[in-house]
Amino acid sequence: MPTTNRHSSSFRDPSGFIFIDQGLIKRSISPLYFEQYHTLKSSGFFKKLHSAGLLIAHDEIEASDSEIIIQPEQIPFYTYPYEWSFNQYKEAALLTLKIQKFALDHGFSLKDASAFNVTFHKGKMVFVDTLSFDFYQENTPWRAYKQFITHFFGPLILAKYNGTETLKLIHSFIDGIPTKMLASMLPYKTKLNPFLYTNIHLLASYENKHKEDYNGQTKAASLSKKAQLNLIKGLYNYIKKMDLNEASEWGNYYDKTNYEKAAFDQKANIINSWVKPLQAKTIIDIGGNDGTFVRKIDHEFETALVCDIDNTAVDTNFKTLKQQNETYMLPFIFDVLNPSANIGFNNKERDSFLKRITSFQPDVTMGLAVIHHMTLSGNIPFKLSAQFFASFSKCLIIEFPKRNDSWVQRLLNTKGEFKSHFDFYSIENFETSYSVFFKIEEKIEIYTSERVIYLLTNHDAK
Repeated sequence: MPTTNRHSSSFRDPSGFIFIDQGLIKRSISPLYFEQYHTLKSSGFFKKLHSAGLLIAHDEIEASDSEIIIQPEQIPFYTYPYEWSFNQYKEAALLTLKIQKFALDHGFSLKDASAFNVTFHKGKMVFVDTLSFDFYQENTPWRAYKQFITHFFGPLILAKYNGTETLKLIHSFIDGIPTKMLASMLPYKTKLNPFLYTNIHLLASYENKHKEDYNGQTKAASLSKKAQLNLIKGLYNYIKKMDLNEASEWGNYYDKTNYEKAAFDQKANIINSWVKPLQAKTIIDIGGNDGTFVRKIDHEFETALVCDIDNTAVDTNFKTLKQQNETYMLPFIFDVLNPSANIGFNNKERDSFLKRITSFQPDVTMGLAVIHHMTLSGNIPFKLSAQFFASFSKCLIIEFPKRNDSWVQRLLNTKGEFKSHFDFYSIENFETSYSVFFKIEEKIEIYTSERVIYLLTNHDAK
């Protein structure tokens, strides 16, 4: 198989690589991994994990003496660890431990425990790296233990003590947050907790002491399977009980909205009347809070992306979809003023939000109660926000709060002596700028409010 289509993120594992063939993600397996692959397949290991929904399913489509090609189930939109809420991150960590326990019980072991081997798909976290498994060798430590600490346990502990913004550190440390950094960022009292001392502080101290020859394993030169299972059980139970006590600015947004219930219901009805005739299969709600307005649309989507900057809002959405088994819903953390960038080696290892959403090509984009924050909090001119939405939106439903809106007035009042600079904030200037990229199909005043909602179509939409 030519390597010209090799995915830019797939170069670290000698066992094989991911490539793109006619728009489909496929995986090439090298002879180096044939023994493991055939054993995992013939033993029923893969089948059991696929059936349980823990490992992404795949079909074997080609096999020769030099290469095996499998085609995994396609994931419409891939999210990264730095885009997960706290409870999504927890689920990813628990999934990884659950898979490691299952692997040990069947004579295998995860050779790596990267958070990037997991993503959110069909309402839950799923493991996607089919080649992460190796044969278990008796009395050997878990070789991926340190990676699990730096990719999962450490970030979750940081979030618990320092806030969920710290989960975004994995964006800068895609090989894991250094143990020394983890230890230094935690309060002193964590040293008095035996479990945290052992799995973070002692690990950091040991790694620092032996940094020249440290190989990333546990301190023990040998570790029985029973001891390793106890280690995994301890991590699992500790993570499962973790929770947050974090204030939220937008988590209860709909409890403090500045328009009446009738206006709220009218907005939902307008959106519903616009979306249904489009027969849209996919939608993204930018600044969608807890997914309320997507759920109010009387239409069955294949995939609904709902992103928001607020961890509590995304977590609330995550918990709701779990309760209602909404496999089409995909919530994630997103800062519209600072979308995820291309990062990693050659700036191509992890794709930016814009690259992923452009490939996804949602049928409908919603931006409700977001334009005033972009313009007045982020100082983004209308022309630039219009260009941003036009880069991936075929159809845009966007709400414009006028100058007399209480939220707009609140934001303007924070500008002090520079308030006059924002005299351009008007519905006329908004329409002029957005008309460069979009056609205004319809606009409706939301009664008893200072807001107008628009249905726009991209001039370049096919």
